This record gives sequence, structure tokens and C-alpha cells, in this order.
Amino acid sequence: MKLEGIIAYPITPFKAETQEVDFDALTITLNALLEHQCDAIAPLGSAGESAYLSWQEWQQVAQKSIEVVNHRVPVILGISELTTSMAIQKAQKAEELGADVIMVIPVSYWKLTDQEVYEYYQQIAAATKLPIMVYNNPATSGLDMSPELIVKMFEGIENICMVKDSTGDIQRMHKFHELTQGKLPFYNGCNPLALEAFCAGASGWCTVAPNLLGKLPNLLYQAIKDGDLAQAQNLFYKQLPLLRFIVQGGLPKTVKAGLNELGFNVGAPRKPLQNASLAETNQLMGFIRDGSVNLNNSYK
Repeated sequence: MKLEGIIAYPITPFKAETQEVDFDALTITLNALLEHQCDAIAPLGSAGESAYLSWQEWQQVAQKSIEVVNHRVPVILGISELTTSMAIQKAQKAEELGADVIMVIPVSYWKLTDQEVYEYYQQIAAATKLPIMVYNNPATSGLDMSPELIVKMFEGIENICMVKDSTGDIQRMHKFHELTQGKLPFYNGCNPLALEAFCAGASGWCTVAPNLLGKLPNLLYQAIKDGDLAQAQNLFYKQLPLLRFIVQGGLPKTVKAGLNELGFNVGAPRKPLQNASLAETNQLMGFIRDGSVNLNNSYK
């Protein structure tokens, strides 16, 4: 499977009174992302608060997301587990539900060796036929996989066919290209690095930004495809203040604050995460207005 373009990350909405998953709001936000011309949908990532969901909730969100997207674009389900056995269980459920790809990040309490990481992915891959995107994000997982290890897994484990890197280090993307002669598709997961990553040959941008900026991320991608670097720079710098802000403030908190202000009613993050403050929300909305309205870009 060849994925290109904007891979959008939905949040997981919760009901204000009970903190139960709000499936009606999930449907609305997923359809909005599709209207914003995203090329794939990736539920149950960091922005989706997967770490705060029960096993039953994870299955329900996965199933609902796949049903709503309904083959309009590929669905990439996120898996982040301490244990190999639970990661395998989720991978098998993802395949059963009809996901197109799984994005797997090993979460580390004890520091894992390269061999332990390799076998983690190897055993997951043996349990499913789904393509696997290796996800490297040491800021959230506590584990930093080197480009050399990722390339070794790409070359030695059949299902592994792409990598998302969120370190913010552009040199890693160059390394992926050099070590595989351009054969390993890589995806940028660091929002403020979007322009540089596309210029370095990234196949796509994995981002929550379409939730708040509508079609603007897609317009950036189209400018890159068209070879219009000046337009790509203009579009990127419209987005950059918001991209920095949501990363620094935490994705579930900031994205939910913005969606609530835009009328989507997605509730609050789960504790111990807290709501954005009034000052943070006001600053966020200023970035949304500066980025989108100036380009006549609709939110919904």
C-alpha cells in the first residue's frame, strides 16, 4: 500500500457529563476531516487519547471510525502497548475490523534493547497480514529507535513498509533515504517540520492540523506536488504559529479546545489531562483565524 499526502488524526470525543466516548461527535469530526481532503485517517493515536481508553473503548472507537470512513480513504489504527501480547491482540482486532494499516509504537517502561524492539515488531507482524507503519516518537513513548534499527526491521520483517518519525530531526529523514536508496517511505509526525519534511521527500504528513485548519494542510501538500515552493512556504508560515502552539500545549487539550470553540462539542480530555485555560483558548483561536480566515478556508 502506498500512502501519500495528509494523514489526519482525529480526537476521541467524550460526553461532558459522563466522560463516556461520544460516538455522535466522533462521526461528525471524522466526516469533517474527510471534507478537508485528507488522504488517510489515523484514529487512536496520541491526539485520540488512546492511552486513556479501556480495551473495550479502543475496540469501539476503532470500529466506529472504520464504519464512518467507509473506504473513502485508508484507515490507520494506532497501537501503543507496553506488552507484546496486548499489541498483538490489538493488531488482530484491527485486521478483523477492516483497518487498512496499523501504526505501531512500542511504549517503554524498562529501556528496551534493539533486539527486544525488533522482536516486538516481528511478533506483531507474524500475527497479522496488515501493513505496519513503524512509529518513532521518543517524547511520548520513552523509546528512541535509530534509523539503522528501523531500516533493519523494514528489510527483515515483511509487513513493515513505512515509518513515521516525530523526533523533529530532519537528518533522520535523510538517513532513511540514504540507507534504503529511497525505498522506505517516511512520514513526518513533527508538525513544525512539515515544509522541510516534504522538501526532504516525505511521502506524507501525519497531523491533527486539519481538525483546526481545514483544507490548509492539504493546500500545502498540493503546492509541494505542483513544485510551487513559494506558495508552499506561504501556506506553511500561515500554519506554523498554530502548529507550534498545539505541540507545546499538548494535542488533546489544545485540539479539543479549538474544536469546542468551533462548535463541534467534543468534551474535555480525560484526567489527568486538563482543559486549556481561557488565555490558551483565546491564543489558539487567534492562530486559527490568522491561518484559515485569511485564506478563505472553511472549517466545516
